[in-house]
Amino acid sequence: MRKKVFICSPFRGDMEGNARKAAAYCRMACEQGFLPVAPHLLFPQFLNEGIEEERRIGIAMGMELLALCDEMWVFGEATEGMAAEIAYATEQGKEIIFKETEGM
Repeated sequence: MRKKVFICSPFRGDMEGNARKAAAYCRMACEQGFLPVAPHLLFPQFLNEGIEEERRIGIAMGMELLALCDEMWVFGEATEGMAAEIAYATEQGKEIIFKETEGM
């Protein structure tokens, strides 16, 4: 069984560019033998980030996935949503690893 790692990185703002970065972080985790979990790559496929209720549902579902992960990797400067994920991971006693994004 691969260790599940929650990928915590910015999404709002430059959603297209941030999604590309998140995909690269997932690939890196996969290549290192982890199972990457990145809700911000999946949920926007069927939830509208611009509709507050749908965004709230996506965040709540992401927290459920985070609870199933072994650890969290944080990339980039924490946004409001990322800060909430980091706080939840801390409450859950998850290992949180801050990763460098230089050269990615």
